[in-house]
Amino acid sequence: MELEKLKRMRTKDNLTYKQVADLVGISKEYYWMIENGKRRLTYEHAVKIAKVFNVSPDHIFLSNELTKCELGEVSM
Repeated sequence: MELEKLKRMRTKDNLTYKQVADLVGISKEYYWMIENGKRRLTYEHAVKIAKVFNVSPDHIFLSNELTKCELGEVSM
């Protein structure tokens, strides 16, 4: 999961942990744990966090590396 990207987006937008947490509807501590990899991220929270930054959850939380399938290296 790309948690560094989440932190970069938050700081770029000059948002605090509390501001993002309030927009998502969770505690500041819970959000901090998500951003720092101490708590699992639910799909529901991923969607809500992505809405804060006006992007898709994939944009924040998935790696940009292509899989073998996407590279056409998987034989059928």
